Amino acid sequence: MVRNRSLAAYGMGICGPLTGTSLPGIPGTSVAAQGGSVSVIIARGASGEQAMTMMKYRIDRRKALGLLGGTAAACLVPVPGARVNAQTLDKISFQTSWRAQAEHGGYYQAAAAGIYKKYGIECTIGQGGPQQNASQLLLGGRVDMIMSSAFEAINYAKEGVPFLCIAAIFQKDPQILMSHPGVGNDTLAALKGKPVLIGATGRTSFWPFLRAKFGFTDDQIRPYTFNMAPFLADKSMSQQAFISSEPLVVMKAGVNPVIHLLADSGYDNYQTTLHVSRKMVNEKKDLVQRFVTASLEGWVEYLKGGPAIEAANAQIIKENADMDAEKIAYAIKVMNERGIAMSGDALKLGIGAMTEARWKNFYTTMSEAGAIDKGIDIQKAYSLEFVNKGIGT
Repeated sequence: MVRNRSLAAYGMGICGPLTGTSLPGIPGTSVAAQGGSVSVIIARGASGEQAMTMMKYRIDRRKALGLLGGTAAACLVPVPGARVNAQTLDKISFQTSWRAQAEHGGYYQAAAAGIYKKYGIECTIGQGGPQQNASQLLLGGRVDMIMSSAFEAINYAKEGVPFLCIAAIFQKDPQILMSHPGVGNDTLAALKGKPVLIGATGRTSFWPFLRAKFGFTDDQIRPYTFNMAPFLADKSMSQQAFISSEPLVVMKAGVNPVIHLLADSGYDNYQTTLHVSRKMVNEKKDLVQRFVTASLEGWVEYLKGGPAIEAANAQIIKENADMDAEKIAYAIKVMNERGIAMSGDALKLGIGAMTEARWKNFYTTMSEAGAIDKGIDIQKAYSLEFVNKGIGT
């Protein structure tokens, strides 16, 4: 047995002369042997241009030895993450759900650290805001992908529109209710019958869950205008918030709030999800996979913190004048401490994980609570094809 023969030599000798050829069954390919690996250049049309993406493969020696006279393609095994910079990067426009913040940090990290570029992608990140509707931008074809939630994906299935969810960054929805300490509001059950500041979106999303599980009633609702003053002025008042944001504001005002993370009480909404059109999934599957993988790698790096994410944080602060280093550090700390991204299925399947059982359970819970119509084909809302690959585990 020859042990020191290079992988490229196996490709050239056993699998046939690869260099300069195209692979059977993989149109638009050109192959080059280089050192101990084989590079496959895949040509694709992207935005009217011919984009060149180079992927690295290793030769599976056992397959090569067993496939004398077989096809070259059968001998190649892709090397995860080993992509060479493309001559022309595939362009993707991505829209977040709100202004730039640490809760979007993984995407900014993937851009700032060159991870998207490593995967042959030029990603433009558009930040959301009160005047932006990301779903309308996606449905109108003005952006390629958006950040959203499981609710929106289920709505696609309900309305029969060809869009779907392909990854869920947050395993736990950061949605909380927060209360004043020392007034008997230490559990969600204790809030029954008491005033709670709730916004319009909350009334149709998590509030039905609280009604069904804890017996909350609509007469408890007080209008929430994203102003902390009413909460701070009234110790009997509770309010909606994101665990990684508003608690810091009230702590700086002298109140150490009691935090009720709804996800820890069975509210299974996937949050910070990636949504895309079925057309793009069908026509540019490899590009979609590269974007998902690069984004997940960006999130793994971002949640580690430290000097490696300074450029991403600088970009977040540049784009959002209300953001600063203290808010970012607090958000990252809380996201890690409470397992917002890395908990549950993600601990085994990798960041961005989704499962059929979780989708089914969430749909059943929320349809029974009256927040979602019954009779929707929930499987049309998502695809597990691009996640559950162990990234970050």
